[in-house]
Amino acid sequence: MTRRLIQLELHLPSDQHAPGTPAPASPSTPSPTPGTVRPGGRTARTRAAVRDAVLTGLVEHGYPGLTVEYVAERSGVHKTTLYRRWGGVEGMLADALDLAGEDTWTPPDTGSLDGDLRALAQEILDTFTDPATAAAPAAFIAAAFQSDRAAQALRGFYDERFRRCAPLVARAADRGEVPAGTDPGALVRAVGAPLFLRLFITREPVDAAAADQAAAAALAAARAGVYAAIPDTTGGRMA
Repeated sequence: MTRRLIQLELHLPSDQHAPGTPAPASPSTPSPTPGTVRPGGRTARTRAAVRDAVLTGLVEHGYPGLTVEYVAERSGVHKTTLYRRWGGVEGMLADALDLAGEDTWTPPDTGSLDGDLRALAQEILDTFTDPATAAAPAAFIAAAFQSDRAAQALRGFYDERFRRCAPLVARAADRGEVPAGTDPGALVRAVGAPLFLRLFITREPVDAAAADQAAAAALAAARAGVYAAIPDTTGGRMA
């Protein structure tokens, strides 16, 4: 399967009933902080079923229409368990994206920064123009405009993606393609920004030419030192 910069897949665990058919709730241990549990085994399968139900609900009904009752019916997990472990819809939203971020995604390694950035741009294009993959991440982005908790989770997801891109930039610096100290997050944001503008703001068509243009512009700016890391003067808070 093609790697994606943001990929929120919907899949039904093998021990779950068909969508819409309640299944027996799995035993669980109350979590002191709803939405932050990191379980394993059967509880992990329950978590995956809840994640899938949350993402399906976002796609079908949007954030305003997503309810604990819907997630309970779709996942087969009792409402009491959902409230106890996740605290409500916002906790489930945050955990759904946290779970998506626990994948093994790594940035491209094509042998050149130009190739890597073009591949990153193509991943964004593929994700958000393929009907099979676009609905869930687009729905989560929409939810982030309506829920502070969802927005925080989305930022955390992308912060982790940017962190994983550090080797991509380090390799480029070693090859002399960009100045040492180039900020990976700033560079990757520059690749995606023109595409997300077209996708979610202006609603313009996005194609391979637009993706290549975004990558080329980001590369030119990086070579000129535009994305040199800015010293942190916020006490650890990102500007």
